[in-house]
This record gives sequence, C-alpha cells and structure tokens, in this order.
Amino acid sequence: MARRPIRLAYFVSHPIQYQVPLLRRIAQEPDLALTVFFGSDFSVKGYRDEGFGVDVQWDVPLLEGYRHEFLPALRDTGTEGTFTPISRGISARLQDREGRPAFDVVWVHGYATVNQMHAILAAKSLGIPVLVRAESWLGDRPRGAVKQAAKKLFFAGLRPLVDAVLYTGTPNYAYWRYSLGEEFPMFRMPYAVDNRWFQQQSAAAAERRGELRQELGLAPGRPVILFASKLQARKRCADLIEAYARLSPAPGQEPFPALAIVGDGEQRAALEAQAKATGLSSIRFCGFRNQSELPRFFDLATVFVLPSRHEPWGLIVNEAMNAGRAVIVSDEVGSNFDLVTDGVEGCVFPAGDVAALTAALRTVLATPEAGAKMGRAARARIEGWGFEQDVEGLQQAIAFVTGSAPAPRMDRG
Repeated sequence: MARRPIRLAYFVSHPIQYQVPLLRRIAQEPDLALTVFFGSDFSVKGYRDEGFGVDVQWDVPLLEGYRHEFLPALRDTGTEGTFTPISRGISARLQDREGRPAFDVVWVHGYATVNQMHAILAAKSLGIPVLVRAESWLGDRPRGAVKQAAKKLFFAGLRPLVDAVLYTGTPNYAYWRYSLGEEFPMFRMPYAVDNRWFQQQSAAAAERRGELRQELGLAPGRPVILFASKLQARKRCADLIEAYARLSPAPGQEPFPALAIVGDGEQRAALEAQAKATGLSSIRFCGFRNQSELPRFFDLATVFVLPSRHEPWGLIVNEAMNAGRAVIVSDEVGSNFDLVTDGVEGCVFPAGDVAALTAALRTVLATPEAGAKMGRAARARIEGWGFEQDVEGLQQAIAFVTGSAPAPRMDRG
C-alpha cells in the first residue's frame, strides 16, 4: 500500500513575497501535504511599509499554488509584531472532529509573537512534533545583562517545546547553537529566493537594457553601481554615496561609473541632499520598485552593493547573484558568510568603513573583466543555495521528528 503523505502545517504571520515561491515548491512534493495558516492578509490587500515609507501592493501572486487558510482574527492591525496578528482557533484547527491530531508535523516561522507561541504550545499539547525556522542572529545589536538573562530563561523554556530547528545559514546556525545548545537537532534550510525566476527575468531584461539606460539618462556601456533596499539609517546608503564621490578622478570630475539607488524610506530626503552636495550628476534615485521590476536593475548593474549594519541576511544579495552580478557587502550582512568570498564573488568590507568600501568598488570596477569574472562566480555559487536545498533540509527534519531517520550530525554541513 502507498504510504500516506506527511501532513505538514505551516504557521506564518502573513503571505510573504519571498516565501511564496518556496511554498509552491514544497507543495509539489508528493509525500508532503502542506497547509499554510496565515494570521493576516494585509500583504495581499496592500499596506503601508514603514521601512520603504510607501504604500505597497506586491505585483507577484501571493496565494497561488499551495493550500492555505486565513485564521480568524482576534487582533490584526495590518502589520506584523509581537501582539499582531493574534488569531483564534489555532488549537482547534490542528485537530480533527474526534480531537485527534490533524497534522503529523507543525512548522512555525519564528517564536517571538503570540501567534507563534500559540501554535507551538497547541502542537505540543496534541503531541505533534514542532519545527521552528527564524531569521535571528547574534550580531543584530548589543544586549545588556538583563536582556541576555531574560533570553536565556526564555530559551530554557522553549527548548522542550521544539523538536528541531531549521537554520538558514551560518549566522543563524550560530544563534541557535548559542540559544539552544550544542546538541540540539538542527537542519539546514538555506535562506534562498526563487533562483530560476530571477535568472529568467534578468536574462529577459537584457533585451531591453537600452530602454532602462535611456530612462535613467545613462550612456551605453557606462558601468552602473546598484543599491536596492530600504532607505534607512542601518542600510548605510550614505556610506555608498560618500564612497562613490571618492571615485572621482579629480575634484569636480564625474566618476566613470554611475550610481543607481533603488528604494524609498525615511532617509531619502537626506540622501538626496547628500548626493546634491557632492556636485555629481550621475547619481540616480529611482524610488521604490516592485518585485517584478528589480531584475531590470540587476541586469543593468555592473556591481550590487549592500553596505548595511545589523543585516541578518539580505535576500537582495541572492537576487543580484542570480543575475550574474558581482556583489559588495559589509561584514554585517549575514549572507556574506555563506555566499561571498572576498575577491571571488565580489568583496566584503568592514561595515561603516568608507575607505574600505571605496577600495572594494575600485577592485570590482578595475576592468570590465574583473567585475564580469566575479559575476560569473556569483552565479555559480548561488546555484547551490536554492529551493532544492530547502526542500532537502525540510524533508530531513520531518523524517527525524517523525522517527523515520536518525539524529543529524551536529555541524554546519
């Protein structure tokens, strides 16, 4: 007789544009029956993203290709936080009419909200194994002794409620090891994007590259430095503008490359003022661009730069690498540990060090072949960091918590 598919329940706050393609991919697995439970639909209806400072309506389908339900709301403010959304009926939804578990495994995105803890506790009360995946890392911000003690106490309570965690990369691995202990079961489920989609869209954009250059007023063949993220202080776009100005061959002369800044946010006015003060005419502010528009900018770029502080991962780096572009990231961008070797796929520099960022730009832009070679290496490296690896890690974790596979080796491999 054919084995019944594993019934997997996934709890997440709302449809997230980065996750949806992965959920579609998981739903294709014949031995998994995935049901996604959302606490809110605010990302589907459109909402104001405080980081971008604009109203956002994603232009990619968020609800197609997988089974999903929206949980009844007790509180939903149209944002994500510790106390919003709060749903009712989580425990009841995990049971059948006879009160037996309706799922074999519960997977929860995060652990720090009311809904997340409700799902974890409800699953454990029914004897359903729990997997947790989160984006946390140890380098996000300093914490005092009181907060550290409180977190240690919290994780001591969380540990017996979770059967295994799914780590997204090296920084996240270190976080879970520190928080839950050396021997806690962990499975790699890389923080990835839809590699195939970004590769296809970037390749298609090449045919219309001239149109975007004309739109931005950039001469054919001129190298382009790209920044694409929220214009917030921690993203440190100001460092990039200063480094760009230092590329001038002489005072008052334009650097050979141009700088394109994609995104919006609270710092936009200050950054525009900074750009104007340089006296340079080759800095373009392109505003917020939706998901389907980004591949055009990746294709246009010679190098992508993310100079952030306290960046747990930075999925935009994955996206740029799929376009075969060199990347420059600070050492506080979490993806650098797994995706960027300094001098190979691009450069890694100390966060906040403008001189080092300038040197990195000079390295990548030294010759057309230098950046192209790094871009090819970036494309090759990202091939091994995608949804297939995600599915493999998830399947291994499910096999372990359901008792059909042995405990994993406790390493990052």
